[in-house]
Amino acid sequence: MKLVSWNVNGVRAVAKKGFGDWFKKENADIVCLQETKAQPDQLTPDILNPHGYHGEFHWGEKKGYSGVATFSREKPLKVERGFAIKQFDNEGRVLATKHRDFTLFNIYFPNGKSRQERLDFKMDFYRAFLGEVIPRYRKRGDDKIVICGDVNTAHKEIDLARPKENRKISGFLPQECEWMDALLADGFIDTFREFETGPDHYSWWDQQSRARERNVGWRIDYFFISKNLRPRLKNAFIDPTAMGSDHCPVGIELA
Repeated sequence: MKLVSWNVNGVRAVAKKGFGDWFKKENADIVCLQETKAQPDQLTPDILNPHGYHGEFHWGEKKGYSGVATFSREKPLKVERGFAIKQFDNEGRVLATKHRDFTLFNIYFPNGKSRQERLDFKMDFYRAFLGEVIPRYRKRGDDKIVICGDVNTAHKEIDLARPKENRKISGFLPQECEWMDALLADGFIDTFREFETGPDHYSWWDQQSRARERNVGWRIDYFFISKNLRPRLKNAFIDPTAMGSDHCPVGIELA
């Protein structure tokens, strides 16, 4: 089973840049998108439900902002939008889909760079997910969990090209990295690092400075799995060849 996640920075924009061809070529069982920047009534049928896939969306109250989408070959057994926590759910950042043998969280985690208020919001979102949402799912028996999306934080120095220069920038602040430490300590695995321990593997590049051409990037897009899924993990990858967004797709393969 192949799962792919991509922050497309506007699904309508990327649709004009070969997204349809990429989608078909990828041939994944589940495709998760973040920062779709669209509500369903703004999308064409081929984006809402690509041939052979069932589409689910969570969108923000503000048009042209945030949003996530999950496309799966098999219709999910259950779909939940948001955390059921009012302060977070109006931004359209979360889709939880129940599949036959795992629960998948497709999340566009907040960015904290713009101002302190948004950094506080990001940290509150982080804490709520780990402290309230995950325990709620585990309590009802959903203990096989996949988490994917734009986490908006690079975990270790190896996960960004210029760690020293960005130590005081949101996206690599100590408290953000500590949250990711806590996530792994809570029983989750950073899938990419199970296969690749070297540097220079990134999923986001600043467009204004043309950083992608120089591979001066950040690894801020992830797939995490609960440890009980580790025996099924066969591969994890980043695909920097896919163009159309300032992010590139990441993915995993499960037996």
